[in-house]
Amino acid sequence: MVETSSTKEVLAVIESGLLPDVVVTSYLMPVMPSTDLARLLMERRPELPVLIISGYAEDEGVPLGLPRLTKPFGQRELATNLTSLANAFRG
Repeated sequence: MVETSSTKEVLAVIESGLLPDVVVTSYLMPVMPSTDLARLLMERRPELPVLIISGYAEDEGVPLGLPRLTKPFGQRELATNLTSLANAFRG
């Protein structure tokens, strides 16, 4: 697991060659919205799953087909989402 504090750091980690099983990002991130990050990652690494975590009920601005988990959620729901995304990534 690699923790970053901004979308800019996420991009730097990915560009350094690290390819995680899943990118989990908060809807509200410093520097660049996570939806823009997801779009960039889909362009650069289309096979890399991205999960957006949000406290907002609306889907406005979240690209269609992009997995999203809305707060509040439990550990089991998070684990299920991460497992599903990682398994899809591994093919």
